[in-house]
Amino acid sequence: MKLVTYDDGRGGTRIGALTRDLAHIVDLDGACEIMTGNRSAAFADMLSLIAGGPAALQQARDLVGAIEEGGRAAALVPAGDVSLKAPVPVPSQMRDCLAFEKHYVQARAMRFRKMAAREPDPEAAWESYVASGQVTVPPLWYEQPIYYKQNRFSVVGPESEVLWPRYSQVMDFELEFGVFIGAQGKDIPRETARDHVFGFCIFNDFSARDAQAREMVGQLGPAKGKDFDTGNAMGPWLVTADEIADPYDLTMIARVNGEEWARGNTGEMHHRFEDIIAHVSADETLHPGEFLGSGTVGGGCGLELDRFLSDGDVVELEIDGLGILRNRVRRQD
Repeated sequence: MKLVTYDDGRGGTRIGALTRDLAHIVDLDGACEIMTGNRSAAFADMLSLIAGGPAALQQARDLVGAIEEGGRAAALVPAGDVSLKAPVPVPSQMRDCLAFEKHYVQARAMRFRKMAAREPDPEAAWESYVASGQVTVPPLWYEQPIYYKQNRFSVVGPESEVLWPRYSQVMDFELEFGVFIGAQGKDIPRETARDHVFGFCIFNDFSARDAQAREMVGQLGPAKGKDFDTGNAMGPWLVTADEIADPYDLTMIARVNGEEWARGNTGEMHHRFEDIIAHVSADETLHPGEFLGSGTVGGGCGLELDRFLSDGDVVELEIDGLGILRNRVRRQD
């Protein structure tokens, strides 16, 4: 199923599933009341559905099938008539990884190129960085996934404006996808890690690159380079794991104002979600509703391209089977 959270028009939100033609949303709470005569706490919001486990998910599937087959219009909402929120507006927890080697290699090289450019002799400075090994990806990266924790309260959905932080002059996008955890676990073996994945969605980790560059000199962070209101865009849907036959064979595309800037494939991940889940859950419990981001696909951000966003730019991220996530960036007064 393709699950959504949408504005109910009265200041609240509801959750639903898209019909096969993507034209309508089956209102899960409404469908439950129509078909069974009762409401279900599992359909109060997306976190409740995820926490409800396989039984709640199967009930949702059954309801969607019954509504589509029976044409119960009262439970159908025209998809074009509502505003979608992030599928999970406030995740239980958020971690973003650095799982694509090409991105790490290219972004690291660009960082040191820019640092060298500020020196009196840029070429000599670059050669010094290379000779000292600073440009080379550290061996640890190949040995284990690395990640940082994000602000789970700064999540926005498709078509939402992303507010450019006032302290930054260099705004960037990141072409990513991620998983939501569906089943609690600790010390999860890699071999069974996929059993803990509820679903997948597109993720745009907007970044204030100048702030991030300053912070990373202190070898801690990123902090304000990533943490600002509206900085984590997700959506448009949360696609349940059963719909994605192979999550490591999906084309990823980024467009800015309709122009393609980047293209990659999920199969380029060096550390896959199975590796990430096993690593993160070592002596630490993962809970339903937690989000794990893939990090940026190679070439999937302006930093690697030395090309950044401008006020009013519309960024579209598209991934096979996961839809299109569209957001506009706006400078604040």
